[in-house]
Amino acid sequence: MADQQDPQETSDDISRRDFVRMSIAAGIAVGAGSTAADAQASVVETNVDIKTPDGTCDAVFVHPATGSYPGVLIWPDAFGRRPSMHGFARRMAAEGYSVLVPNPFYRSAKAPVFEDASKFDFNNPTDRAKLGPLMGPLNAEGAAERDAIAFIAFLDAQRQVDRNKKVGTQGYCMGGPLIVKTAAAVPNRVGAAASFHGGGLVTTMPNSPHLLAPKIKARMYFGVAVNDDAQQPTAKDTLRQAFTDAKVPVEVEVYPTGQHGWCVPDMPLQANGMPIYNKEAAERAWGKLLALYKAGLV
Repeated sequence: MADQQDPQETSDDISRRDFVRMSIAAGIAVGAGSTAADAQASVVETNVDIKTPDGTCDAVFVHPATGSYPGVLIWPDAFGRRPSMHGFARRMAAEGYSVLVPNPFYRSAKAPVFEDASKFDFNNPTDRAKLGPLMGPLNAEGAAERDAIAFIAFLDAQRQVDRNKKVGTQGYCMGGPLIVKTAAAVPNRVGAAASFHGGGLVTTMPNSPHLLAPKIKARMYFGVAVNDDAQQPTAKDTLRQAFTDAKVPVEVEVYPTGQHGWCVPDMPLQANGMPIYNKEAAERAWGKLLALYKAGLV
């Protein structure tokens, strides 16, 4: 039997319902096999420099060999731009997108700052001490927003980007708040934004990312790590409510087998010696991302 629309159901309700349906369908389809690996052989990967108000950012631009496609901005995790993030870009380009991966730490160092995150030891004070100085300038007031505007302007200037389509953005770990800031900074261009195991999305500070919801027009997806949820169990509800109140289509879900960092292949091991990367959960997250972009980048 076909669904019947509730006469009191709003267009926003319908939009959210359809978004969830598409997300579920993509999550199922991703397990059915794909030729994306073959398609990656035909994408073009170029190192580029992007002028920003704060300097010159080194980045990589990846796109199909011919044609123009919706632009996508990938915000890396705390280990920055490196081969694993380039792998995400190639895979996304093979799906029909033109993808930019910037070095978020360009104010301090050229990429890669960390060639292989799996060698990072969170128990080593020397290793941990490397992160603060890198992240500090990016977290300065307005820095991420200035970057986002510059990065999307770069995408829009490329012939491989279809400017008639909205731009998407995805972020991992520290990239979670950055996708929210991006969607708020360029609301008329960003059509979809996704955070995977994002940290610091809900804080008690007046500049907490979730408070930017009223400025955003994009469809939003938040994939939450189970251990992050355990540490901040009310954050998911606060996040969902903020975007719902702002009438922004949003999905927030906890991955019951996903530890913080589960999407990224080169994550270090957990303290118990088990891997953080979880291929099954990562593939589910990828399916949700593709559904989000299909719905939002129109």
